Amino acid sequence: MALAEATRAGWFSRWERALAARYLRARRENGGVGLISIISFSGILLAVAVLIIVMSVMNGFRAELLDRILGVNGHVYVAASDLDPTGQAKLSGDLRKVPGVIAVRPVVSGQVMIVGRGNAARGALVQGMTPDDVRAMPLVADTLLGGSLDSFGAGEFGGEDIAIGSRLAAALGVVPGDWVELISPQGASTAFGVTPRSVEYRVGAIFDVGMSEYDETLIYMPLAQAQPFFNRGETVDAFDVLVEQPDQTERMYDAFAAAAPGRMITDWKTRSEGLVSALAIERNVMRLILFLIIAIAALNIISGLVMLVKNKTRDIAVLRTMGATRGSILRVFVMAGASVGVLGTLAGVVVGTLFCLNIETIQRVVEAVSGGSVFDPAVYFLSNIPAKVEWGEVLSTAGFALATSILVTLPPAWRAARLDPVEALRYE
Repeated sequence: MALAEATRAGWFSRWERALAARYLRARRENGGVGLISIISFSGILLAVAVLIIVMSVMNGFRAELLDRILGVNGHVYVAASDLDPTGQAKLSGDLRKVPGVIAVRPVVSGQVMIVGRGNAARGALVQGMTPDDVRAMPLVADTLLGGSLDSFGAGEFGGEDIAIGSRLAAALGVVPGDWVELISPQGASTAFGVTPRSVEYRVGAIFDVGMSEYDETLIYMPLAQAQPFFNRGETVDAFDVLVEQPDQTERMYDAFAAAAPGRMITDWKTRSEGLVSALAIERNVMRLILFLIIAIAALNIISGLVMLVKNKTRDIAVLRTMGATRGSILRVFVMAGASVGVLGTLAGVVVGTLFCLNIETIQRVVEAVSGGSVFDPAVYFLSNIPAKVEWGEVLSTAGFALATSILVTLPPAWRAARLDPVEALRYE
């Protein structure tokens, strides 16, 4: 009678929770169930932690990579090579009036061969920009390893100082104050064709963007010096436009088209389309694979719960004869099985989050123990393993793990609830 009254207390009543907790405790005669529960708990913990770690690293890698791409390049590019200085000045003014535009930078670009000490030579990309624009780039001005930008652009025709990337400087064996030779195929026109132009420049500053692709190839030259060096006269190749929301550049195309009618307009996503698409596809595929791993880990709960139901057949029959409803039996075994998944998920969230928050320390410890680099910047573009924990993604991971852990308990719990007490006690 007391049990019957307890069952009328509502779902997940006190006696149901107490019975489910009792079934969770491993006893000698149920050692197999306890072992499977431990394996299930460990599997879900590791699966959830790995998913959080991997997705956080991929989010951090994407954020760091895009920050460096956007910190060095413009957000929107408007071609202007066919305009005279008056037309370019008008175009620049019209672009500045577009809502959301932060800055408009005139740019001259060109490929060169740079020669340093011992005739060491490398191919490089020259970006001709005004000194103020270069100094306004934190990713360049705030990452100097040597020299300074104080004399950048000072002197006749923009002076003789240039700024080069750290890896390019190391490959050439040069330091601030050394002279390098820049050779451009866009030289003077003669009766025998175009001859390469060779000019010596002084290394005024060495910057370290933290992305090997730029540190190995990029050179900044004063715009006033780049224009005659690449035979541009008083014109520029394009305007780099910086906007407040770089991720929303596609929404601004109509405004830019109205401000620059007939101009070729592209954005950073188009120029880096392959990289952006690859990161998005890799992220989605990795999430799917790791979600499947969580589902596989949660399936172990079924094995433990099936064994538990088999071992507790007599107990289920006795409870049914004492007044326990099928719903109560179902809830007891759902709680007993889901508790393993809930505890594993919570532990996995804690372990994965702590790992991500201390990933730089872990990287240094691993490198110190192994004596090698676990994150080669020449391969991965960045020098350190980045990790960016997105709490929305952590919650979705935890939600998926919890939902899966509950769903897999339903078949064995339903089997226990449908058990006929007469048939169960007949053979006891």
